[in-house]
Amino acid sequence: MLNKVREIRPKEDLAPLETAYRFASRNHTLQLRSSGEPYMVHPLAVSHILADMRMDMVTIETGLLHDVVEDTSVTIEEIRRQFGEEVARCVDGATKLSKLDFFSKEDRQAESVRKMLLAMVTDIRVIIVKLADRLHNMRTLGYLSPDRQERIARETIEIYAPIAHRLGMGKVRVELEDLAFQYLDPVQYQEIVKAIDSQRRSNEEFLAEIQQTVTEELKAEGIPARVQGRVKRAYSVYQKIKRQKITIDQVYDLLALRIITDSVKNCYGALGVIHNKWHPVPGRIKDFIAIPRPNRYQSLHTSVLGPHGHPFEVQIRTEEMHRISEEGIAAHWKYKEGKTGPAEDDQRIAWLRHLVEWQRDMQDPTEFMATLKVELYPEEVYTFTPRGRVIVLPRDATPIDFAYAIHSDVGNTCVGAKVSGRIVPLRYLLKNGDIVEIMTQQNHLPSKDWLLFVKTPRARNKIKHVINATEREKAIEIGEKYLEKEARRLGVELAKISKADYERVAAVYGHSKIEDLYAGLGYGRFSARDILRNAAPAQMPADAPEPRRPARDAEQAAEAAQAARLASGRNGEGIVKVKGGEDVMIYRAKCCNPIRGDAIIGYVTRGKGIAVHAVACPNVQSLLYEVERRIDVEWERAAGDCFQVKVIVRTDDRPGMLNQLTSVLSNEDTNIRTLEARAAEETGHYGAIVEMTVDVRDKKQLERLVAAMRRISGVRDVERPMN
Repeated sequence: MLNKVREIRPKEDLAPLETAYRFASRNHTLQLRSSGEPYMVHPLAVSHILADMRMDMVTIETGLLHDVVEDTSVTIEEIRRQFGEEVARCVDGATKLSKLDFFSKEDRQAESVRKMLLAMVTDIRVIIVKLADRLHNMRTLGYLSPDRQERIARETIEIYAPIAHRLGMGKVRVELEDLAFQYLDPVQYQEIVKAIDSQRRSNEEFLAEIQQTVTEELKAEGIPARVQGRVKRAYSVYQKIKRQKITIDQVYDLLALRIITDSVKNCYGALGVIHNKWHPVPGRIKDFIAIPRPNRYQSLHTSVLGPHGHPFEVQIRTEEMHRISEEGIAAHWKYKEGKTGPAEDDQRIAWLRHLVEWQRDMQDPTEFMATLKVELYPEEVYTFTPRGRVIVLPRDATPIDFAYAIHSDVGNTCVGAKVSGRIVPLRYLLKNGDIVEIMTQQNHLPSKDWLLFVKTPRARNKIKHVINATEREKAIEIGEKYLEKEARRLGVELAKISKADYERVAAVYGHSKIEDLYAGLGYGRFSARDILRNAAPAQMPADAPEPRRPARDAEQAAEAAQAARLASGRNGEGIVKVKGGEDVMIYRAKCCNPIRGDAIIGYVTRGKGIAVHAVACPNVQSLLYEVERRIDVEWERAAGDCFQVKVIVRTDDRPGMLNQLTSVLSNEDTNIRTLEARAAEETGHYGAIVEMTVDVRDKKQLERLVAAMRRISGVRDVERPMN
């Protein structure tokens, strides 16, 4: 490692690296990895990855020390004394909160990620160390148990790979995605790898042929360039197949050429050469040089029909663009000037400032993680203000998302929108190139209904903030009225109750302000009689009952739902129960129809009891803006129940397909409730859609069925709808 660092930083003093290595090695002595290797192999491998990225000395030192605080008795103060403030800050930011006491693993994960994001704002090197750490852990994931493999792989593909994408670190992102995909869906992974490998020889011959042709054509035009060929990665193929409901044979960019030249002018010249030689596929030309992606990725993309009618993609970029595409934010290092944070004008971390802004008001760990995963998805729609400013939004974003991207006041007062001069509904899905004009009205407030269709976390959280503030004002007003009404009924004079008495009672119920006490009363968390009994015991009638103790959150929610239980008092389905509560009406929501094995969450409805949703349900985010109405639920222990689940299969339209699908169900001893098959045309490809409702015992059985169906030749996609 020292030899590697000496090569990239010949003038640096390497003594601190050696000191860091000896310090980490001494403290990790006797610790072993799951593979049986000495633990120190891991920090050393992480520092090698960082050195390969050409990172600075502080980052490589952090790579060596990143686990000493988390996994040994070493403290941050010791790191600070021995290695300085910068290294201590990076090590602290990279340390998970595993030593603290949290209610659940989910809470711990959420707070660790929150801490990492906050540290990134101060010093972006924190996340680069975390990405190197995660990359080596994923490379050695095979030594862990299947449960841990799945948990770590899912966190990687939902959080770390998207962060790498946001920072423009394409090389790290694609490796993380492929490694995670291998553990999350091994059947699909092997199917795609097998399909790619089966065509490897013909693909290599084809790439060599067009590579030579393009090199000669560019040379004839006087355009200096180097030409590379590549086959699309397994996870990228999987995403495209799933998103477009196609087979691997219909993936246009399975094969691709990359042309790397010396100037922007020659990039466009090379595009002309390619289009002059082969016919471009309509709608497949993208200019990310004129309008770069937010992570500063720049390239020209086009798909063409090559020799023998074989489609392939071409990416054209300069050497500088290529370096930024591969290395991202690590390509432009600013630490030589003593700067540790990202530059103010660096668009790659603009999203991070938004994250930090909305996470401050988001206390619920489940909501935080769900919102984070949405925010990390790559942007896909480029829209414009009437003055030509580019606004980048997620796919399927609406004019409401556009309005909040401009300013929160514009979003809050939005009453309508024009797209390219035409008035459109607020639910309209924006498209690339749309010119959007927002119409506003003073004193207008956002609607709850907006939560059902907005896409960006920024818009969602601004809407929730206004709605919660409005709901709180109403709850305070209702609480005051309840108290006055109950006081009149019991003959209690409110004028004789002092402010200090109210504050004392508020403290008993866990609140610091009198307004919080009124709001809690308005939300129905406790009764007006209990408050009066605590605040003015001397004025209460002799026959008034003793006040109840303030209940825990789960108990409060259970009591609120108990008012809506069935006359028989029995759990509606007998397969889900409230944590800490019993004898309440519970029903599974029809929108997502959760089954045993799904992560679930309860929502206290008015007059119907507790609706149980799958955490992955698209409606959950819209429903749970009122944290007070959320309740923890869990599956009962009995495992003999069956669940009816709808499955949609998209296939080629050929004889025998239906027989093969039903054979899969028969092999699993699964009953078919309903089945409908029809011919259909989607995205220009003829095929068939089979919709069926089947009985399954749990999520694992459903996953086996889906995997078996996907292995059938001609099956393009199998999905379980949630809407």
